Amino acid sequence: MKPLSKEKIAFMNSFLNRPLIARMATADSSCQPHVVPVWFGWDGKSIWISAFSSTRKVKELNLNPKISVVIDVAEENANTQGVLFEGTAEIIGKPLELVQKQSRWIYTRYLGEKGVLEKDPQSWIHDPENRIIKLTPDFIHTWSY
Repeated sequence: MKPLSKEKIAFMNSFLNRPLIARMATADSSCQPHVVPVWFGWDGKSIWISAFSSTRKVKELNLNPKISVVIDVAEENANTQGVLFEGTAEIIGKPLELVQKQSRWIYTRYLGEKGVLEKDPQSWIHDPENRIIKLTPDFIHTWSY
């Protein structure tokens, strides 16, 4: 992967700090794309996504771990910004402490410190099907117009 400029890295880290919706694309065995909205966290190196083992996205990743993830916005004044990631995903189910920690971090980004303590996010965090999808991208493209 070609290194990103300091300006692009700064833009990307600032942009991805916002609780935006990402779209994650997988493909089944017939190469049929499947795109779903997801919550995520970015740690400066990898994008982390909470998922459940019974979902189509996780089942497809078990067969083909290649994914694309895009986070973008279009403003009223026709400005667009975004980041595209591509690479091979890792599905993490253990250790449970890591899965729960990363899930809590992701959910807190969207629900806040109090919201993550509610019944539903807590049940998601502790669900035995809870998994974390980790993508350390092979390719990154950013834009801001």
